Amino acid sequence: MWRCILVLLLLATTSISADARPRQINPIPFSHEPCSVLDNRPCTPSYCSVLEHGPCIPEIDYPYGQNLQLTIESVPSEVDRAKYQKPGHDLDTIGDLFAELRACWSPPSDNGRAGMQMSVRFSFNRAGGLIGPPRLTYATAGVPAVIRTTYLDAINTSLNACLPLKFTGGLGGALAGRPIAIRYVDNRELKK
Repeated sequence: MWRCILVLLLLATTSISADARPRQINPIPFSHEPCSVLDNRPCTPSYCSVLEHGPCIPEIDYPYGQNLQLTIESVPSEVDRAKYQKPGHDLDTIGDLFAELRACWSPPSDNGRAGMQMSVRFSFNRAGGLIGPPRLTYATAGVPAVIRTTYLDAINTSLNACLPLKFTGGLGGALAGRPIAIRYVDNRELKK
């Protein structure tokens, strides 16, 4: 009997001391948040406790989403100019892949149109080649077919000039067959 009372008292004190509020996800990434030995929690990206209610959610700041989407501008801004430099090594990260694809782009010299946007979708194989031709998914509305064809030809030419991409074994295995969507934006100031 005394054991039951002792166990109930221990459970009551632990449930009172445990935070009754649901756990909130911290919007500040863990790597940017100051951490102290006086904090009431461990200094790790995520932690779990038997006294917490709800699932354990890691608070990791992922630089890219699950979708492999990229926007390439014909004239990059000063801030983004470094992202348009071709890597001098085998592609090992998604950032390297995006930099390589940005460096490959050369907009059409004739029949260009200021503000033109076009999106394509394609996949790579392990060896760095395309699995089929890029599929057009979006083009600026009201653009004549000749200009759309010019931009699609420029996209195909730019991609084919870079192929095959030199993936490391890990990146090639991770990217093989995954769809990549690229939005090309012609932000040049073109003469009429």
